[in-house]
Amino acid sequence: MTFIDAHQHYWTLGLGHNDWPVPDLAPIYRDFGPDDLKPHLAASGISRTVLVQAAPNVKETEFLLSLAEREDTVAAVVGWVNILAADAISEISRLKAHRKFKGIRPMLQGIVETAWILQPRAIVTLQALPQLDLRFDALIQPRHLPVIATLADEVPALAIVVDHGAKPFIAAGELEPWRSDMAALARRPNVHVKLSGLVTEAGAGWSVERLKPYAAHLLDVFGPDRVMFGSDWPVVLLDADYGAWFAAAQELTAHLTPLERENVFSRTAARFYGISG
Repeated sequence: MTFIDAHQHYWTLGLGHNDWPVPDLAPIYRDFGPDDLKPHLAASGISRTVLVQAAPNVKETEFLLSLAEREDTVAAVVGWVNILAADAISEISRLKAHRKFKGIRPMLQGIVETAWILQPRAIVTLQALPQLDLRFDALIQPRHLPVIATLADEVPALAIVVDHGAKPFIAAGELEPWRSDMAALARRPNVHVKLSGLVTEAGAGWSVERLKPYAAHLLDVFGPDRVMFGSDWPVVLLDADYGAWFAAAQELTAHLTPLERENVFSRTAARFYGISG
């Protein structure tokens, strides 16, 4: 099986276009580039990745696209655009000229107003994405799940993927209302989810057993053909190394059939992001 890592990041701190990570996050407060990730990809049998923005500005998106242009392991880039700007659609169209630009990700988790994404100007921009063959990554928290359900209903042609399982409160052992809201969201056929970021939400004391109720629920309500594995590297390094999370993800999906596991670790991401080959 050829694996795809559907969620990873690169950043160079000295370029001045990103204000994250902050110095307090010592394990990840340094530059991370393709040469840092390649040994981990090789060890896990992963050949391609989806490179996702980590800062809310177009300069970082252009930086990621420049990396992708010369890096064969990067199959797709998810960038950032100010979706409320008057020129948002033309800006997205400009970025779409790059063959690996596959979608956008407004950083909703950091916006106080939970329903921010539903304002009319944002909806107009998002309605243009399907026409441009682009996707929407939802970086959200559990409070946003009903909002994303409304968005999926308002723009049914929009391909949406929820990053990191919507960041459930694993460290606190909370399942509700995340579990019910995620099940409701999964009834929208245009919504997918990433099996990523769970280790970080569980914290330093994470274990496969603690992650199981959350991963099992995602697989149950979405089905393996709408779930995709992502490492969230290098953020995952706050609590685990790449290999440990990859092994945990394999264990969390061990009950699936070979074809279902192929969906989670490759086919779902390839279909969703339009990755060929």
